[in-house]
Amino acid sequence: MREVFQQELAEVQDRLVEISELVLDSIRDASTAFNTSDVALADKVIAADPTIDELAVELDELSIEILYRQTPVARDLRIVVSALRMSASLERMGDLARHIAQLARRRYPNHVAPDALRDTFVQMAAEDVHMAELLTQLLRTQDVALGDQLIAQDASVDALHRSVFDNVLGAGWSGEAEQTVDVTLASRFFERFADHAASIAKKVQYLATGDWVPEDTR
Repeated sequence: MREVFQQELAEVQDRLVEISELVLDSIRDASTAFNTSDVALADKVIAADPTIDELAVELDELSIEILYRQTPVARDLRIVVSALRMSASLERMGDLARHIAQLARRRYPNHVAPDALRDTFVQMAAEDVHMAELLTQLLRTQDVALGDQLIAQDASVDALHRSVFDNVLGAGWSGEAEQTVDVTLASRFFERFADHAASIAKKVQYLATGDWVPEDTR
């Protein structure tokens, strides 16, 4: 029974990696669609999101089944419960990538971000893509050092997010209401994507070390 249980835990990890890989594809394509006004890539991201949702539901069902049949305790229980929470974060990251793609599609053939903020969004998108790459590696290898990188990079995305708000609220902002809303939403989507990646990193670190890093409650 113990061997079967370990195989099931390994399957949980494999499924987390699988979902994370799809999320990486989505944020990479959504970022490109956003920054280049590529409507075909935007449509690809939107169409792929139900697959991420379905895989997350299947992982949740597997985790609940493990809880029911194996009644794990101590660290094993924390692993399964953490998998449920990580699944929720990954599913939300897929949703955020879809939201970014939907903004790009809605404003096609125009760009969402004005020229004054284009470089900021290019950088923010690159940070999110890199975080998704690190997260996939982290879930595959359980290398806690990658978690430190993710948490540090989340702070960088937060700073970019604040700079967007400072720009929009500044006296020099001349965007119309629609553009102001779009830019504000886009910045928030990129920022929240990074937050979820860092949240998963903290959970993996906790499972590996027993040391809990408080969550960002924003």
